[in-house]
Amino acid sequence: MAARREPRTRRDTGPLPGRFAVASGEAELLRDLNRPGGWVLSVEGVLQSYVDLDDPTYLDFEYMQCMGDVVDCLAEPGRPLDMVHVGGGACTLPRYVAATRPGSRQLVFEPDGALVDLVRERLELRAVPRLRVRVADGRGGVAGLRDAYTDVIVVDAFDGASVPVELVTVEFTRDVARALRPGGTWLLNIADGPGLRFARRVVATALAVFPEVAVLADPGVLRGRRFGNLVVVGSAAELPAGPLTRRAAGRVPRVRCVYGDDVERFTGGVGALRDGDEIPLPVPPSGVITGR
Repeated sequence: MAARREPRTRRDTGPLPGRFAVASGEAELLRDLNRPGGWVLSVEGVLQSYVDLDDPTYLDFEYMQCMGDVVDCLAEPGRPLDMVHVGGGACTLPRYVAATRPGSRQLVFEPDGALVDLVRERLELRAVPRLRVRVADGRGGVAGLRDAYTDVIVVDAFDGASVPVELVTVEFTRDVARALRPGGTWLLNIADGPGLRFARRVVATALAVFPEVAVLADPGVLRGRRFGNLVVVGSAAELPAGPLTRRAAGRVPRVRCVYGDDVERFTGGVGALRDGDEIPLPVPPSGVITGR
């Protein structure tokens, strides 16, 4: 889910655009008029993914640019990484990794089988090398991974406008850490608004599991002034905070990287989220994630 305005699109160009029934509601594919290969996927009016079929290294959503920056900084350029993605959509980040780190082995867990079929048939998913997609929920999928299975686990899954609560608790995050190799990295995309009640607890959860945590977001979102996406990064190893901070500062619009003691201060002393807790899910303002 992306808290951003929808690109200029139209529904009546070429054979691909249209509305399609999927398990989670009605999906819609729209062509971006500004880029010949650009496509927007939404489900029930909520923006899910942007892909450029001609250039998979092009990342349109701001939070996806942040995730791309993290992946770029985890290892020397071009080195393959094993990655697991919880949440598929149009598989924007797996396409990016396949293009920038050839030879990477990637596995996607996506519970909506009809959506997977749509993306395979209409958005050339079969052309992405060394990518496997399993129709499975994220929690069950990660639970089935063996210990030290992968280098990176990315959680970018939304149920409507919110992250499924079972994907932000200490119990699930510990399972993610179990499936990571030593020095592996976890990335989580969330969205929150004024007050940041949800984001602060999610970051506290990250700190309860990972000794190294960073948060990347628009400065206005980090101050709780507006609704938007935040990317949370965790690892048992030292994160590349310097390169991430420089990349974030060079983004237009600018992104801020919170790291070290500032992460603890960001939480405001709130507790971690646990299975069974009453979780304050954020409610986005009307039009923020739909482009309407």
